[in-house]
Amino acid sequence: MQIIGIILIGFLVGLVARWIGPGPHIYGFWITVLIGIVGSVIATYGGQALGLYRAGRPAGFIGSVVGAIVLLALVRLFGH
Repeated sequence: MQIIGIILIGFLVGLVARWIGPGPHIYGFWITVLIGIVGSVIATYGGQALGLYRAGRPAGFIGSVVGAIVLLALVRLFGH
């Protein structure tokens, strides 16, 4: 059940990252949301593995947003 919650949060994070991410949006809506989900999953499990935050904390959502924005920026940078 936790992975479903992470995916739903990743969907929202993808939307937020698309909204606040700098530069033109070269990928479609669903690709951007998928990248947001992947960034959210990576940031969630990575942050917990590094001991930065525990599951269910607000810092996890912030970390997910940052992870999604970073992943979107990397895809834009290396995706051309």
